Amino acid sequence: MRKRKYRVINEKILADFRKVLLEEEKSANTISQYLRDLEAFMRFADGKPVNKEMTLRYKDALKETYSPRSVNAKLCALNGFLKRVGWYDCLVKLMKIQQDTFRPADKVMTKEDYGMLLAAAKRLGKRRLSLVLQTLCSMGLRVSELSFITAEAVYRGYAVVTLKGKTRNVLLPEDLKALLKEYMKDQNISSGCVFVTRNGNPLDRSNICHEMKALGEEAGLARSKIFPHNLRHLFACVYYAREKNANHLADIMGHSSLDTTRIYTQGSMEEELAALNHMGLVDLSGFVREQKTA
Repeated sequence: MRKRKYRVINEKILADFRKVLLEEEKSANTISQYLRDLEAFMRFADGKPVNKEMTLRYKDALKETYSPRSVNAKLCALNGFLKRVGWYDCLVKLMKIQQDTFRPADKVMTKEDYGMLLAAAKRLGKRRLSLVLQTLCSMGLRVSELSFITAEAVYRGYAVVTLKGKTRNVLLPEDLKALLKEYMKDQNISSGCVFVTRNGNPLDRSNICHEMKALGEEAGLARSKIFPHNLRHLFACVYYAREKNANHLADIMGHSSLDTTRIYTQGSMEEELAALNHMGLVDLSGFVREQKTA
């Protein structure tokens, strides 16, 4: 363990930590987010030695600005770093968060919303974007996993997805395969990634998010619900409503914990309220509104 007086976080230590994350085969997005969070902590530390008092003050500062979940995400990055450098006495506890039973209405994408997006894409002639959305939604993929949809995967009937140190096989629905084969034929794609830019590079998150937001405006949908990961949520909700098999859904989506899968299968506030209203546990028969008499 390093002596406490030398516990100063700097660019060299961050660079060493980045190498560790690469060796652990963390995704590029995870590494980028971890380093951004640690750079924010480095600015907070301002060259002073790191101790428990400092990390607690940092936690309090985060709580004043971010939501509890965002605070925990940033603390996870910090704790991961502290463990790696051996500063265990500086670790901080995550905030305790009670799991919500429903998702806010302005965040939920319904099948109707999804249909409106596809209809808007058709009106605008956005064939590639429409197929991207259908691929993400019908397979429950993360947007970072879209690059695993290759011509070889389409012909084979399943994609081999390797991410976060795990590998899983994800089936392509028959109708999706037919659409992609037709698209590949028209675009002269016989190998490699199906969805690429004009330069032949795989579409990235920024490409898709930008196009999807514009499509959402065309469809007249709230911007708060138009982002690629919401398609993964929609897949999980539809699959679970049909199959009622959380364990298999977790395998399809690549979750290590069912707690994660539970987040994806949450219904909307309206669905939760409808279920409560139909339970028949409130008795109105004894309530009589008194009529005012003149």
